[in-house]
Amino acid sequence: MSHDATPRTLDAWLARLEAAHPVGIDLGLERVAEVARRMGLAGRLPASRVISVAGTNGKGSTVAMLEALARAHGLATATYTSPHLLRYNERLRLDGAEVDDATLIAGFEAVEAARLAPEPVSLTYFEVGTLAALWAIARRRPDLAILEVGLGGRLDAVNVIDADVAVITTVARDHAAYLGDDLDGIGREKAGILRAKRPAVLGSVRLPAGVHDVVREKGAVPYTLGDHFRRGEPSAKGWRWVGRDTVGELLDLSDLPDPGLPLDNAATALQALALVGVELEAVACGRALGSVSLPGRMQWLGQWCLDVGHNPHAAAYLARRLAARPCAGRTWVLLGMLADKDADGVIAALAPVADAWVPVTLAGERARPATDLAERLAAHGATVAWLAEAPEAGAEWLAQCLAPEDRVLVCGSFFTVAAILAWKQSGATPS
Repeated sequence: MSHDATPRTLDAWLARLEAAHPVGIDLGLERVAEVARRMGLAGRLPASRVISVAGTNGKGSTVAMLEALARAHGLATATYTSPHLLRYNERLRLDGAEVDDATLIAGFEAVEAARLAPEPVSLTYFEVGTLAALWAIARRRPDLAILEVGLGGRLDAVNVIDADVAVITTVARDHAAYLGDDLDGIGREKAGILRAKRPAVLGSVRLPAGVHDVVREKGAVPYTLGDHFRRGEPSAKGWRWVGRDTVGELLDLSDLPDPGLPLDNAATALQALALVGVELEAVACGRALGSVSLPGRMQWLGQWCLDVGHNPHAAAYLARRLAARPCAGRTWVLLGMLADKDADGVIAALAPVADAWVPVTLAGERARPATDLAERLAAHGATVAWLAEAPEAGAEWLAQCLAPEDRVLVCGSFFTVAAILAWKQSGATPS
């Protein structure tokens, strides 16, 4: 990173950070831990209580529900997530509001000063962003910090913090170039955020053996969905959650509203919050779950449903949700994916609920051409209605031919959803 002139705007800082490190992802804690130590972040929590959240799918919705539930109980919160959809500021939320540019810039400046002295340390874009966020949170010292772990776990920058409670949502195949294809191995990496004698909230009934092995090896205290806590099926009156508090006493909440996000993740968020000492109140929980929303996760904009799901596990969840909500018309899928994702697996998972497809090309080096998606769709016997050179072009075409009773699923990548969100905000009128 060149140090000649200190960037003055957030955009300038982000441009500088993107060019700073030879690779975008460089898993390992030595460099980031050294800079964290220089910044006074190592060995201390940035908030009174900290929950870290790792997993393949479901991290974003779990974090969103943790934040909503904590705020409904009167806690001051800080939430760090990645990636963002439209603005970098989305990554850090203080008391439910996106952080301002000045706070981010101050954090970047603090990281840069520590990074350079006494000996320069190279950091990735994500590592600088994580340290800047932790610095900003530590200055505020809220009641609860909720930290979403990046693609890994054990070697992720967020793991420099020893969280009070660690959550693992799901483990599935994704990011194979960095984590491999072996589910046990992926599970071990995700479980690297666990700590000895501290709660490990395991939010899926189907986690690989590698996760449970690490729980035992580290001496963490497991709270497993379906065993130590559970959730009932939704009904007209709502759904029920049963869990445990910090001393093992049974907790029971009934008639909870459907948050429109995975109920396994809602149950997991409730259990994690109970384990950091929050006394769960039925009215506050109902208010939080009844109002929580998360951009890009089963987000409906009229006839359009936007979801960042980009692997077969996430696509299967989307298919189940759409199947449970049938429509009178056709279901179109606007699909844009990166080249390193399992496109065939996503197509196979969505095929039962899709009537017609509009594959689109994403920008950038990792992009998968629409023509490649079209070939794969044809091999699956799917109907390809149109090929588009960009998500916006696909949306423009679809907007001209949608019937009032039709719907569109936009998925396959954060980039695909971000493009359609921006297209929508620019004044385009879908349908």
